[in-house]
Amino acid sequence: MNVTIRPIEAKDDPIVAAIIRRVMPEFGADGPGFAIHDPEVDFMSQSYGAPRSAYFVVEAAGTVVGGGGVAGLAGDGTGTICELRKMYFLPEARGLGAGRALIERCLAVAKAFGYQRCYLETLEGMHAAQKLYRANGFTEIAGPLGNTGHFSCDRFFVKDLSD
Repeated sequence: MNVTIRPIEAKDDPIVAAIIRRVMPEFGADGPGFAIHDPEVDFMSQSYGAPRSAYFVVEAAGTVVGGGGVAGLAGDGTGTICELRKMYFLPEARGLGAGRALIERCLAVAKAFGYQRCYLETLEGMHAAQKLYRANGFTEIAGPLGNTGHFSCDRFFVKDLSD
């Protein structure tokens, strides 16, 4: 199945919010301290319309099946670190190569925005995602960076964008 990656539009907001709210509980990420509760979930197109931010949706057969984006890391006073954010796929979209393609798109945009490193947070149980991150040059680090408010995440990764 072919997938298309495109910038998010306002019409995608309710679909992306529904995907996030469906996928996160699948991995036990629906309690306090998880991105599912971020106010931006309902308004992703507005939130990622800010400077040095971008969010992309993944379509398969004309249907939005996932998404992910980058924006500056909250609490990074240097402005040099972005965060790979809210990258989730419906089960039917997994294993199609969309994750790799989306990460490549996000990292290219992050470099173009002038970020030097990309950070992400995840959970122990998200093994396939962690494998994907490692395959794309992310290295696990001991603890969180910045101030995302996602205190329930327990795995942290960073990638140098000068690679």
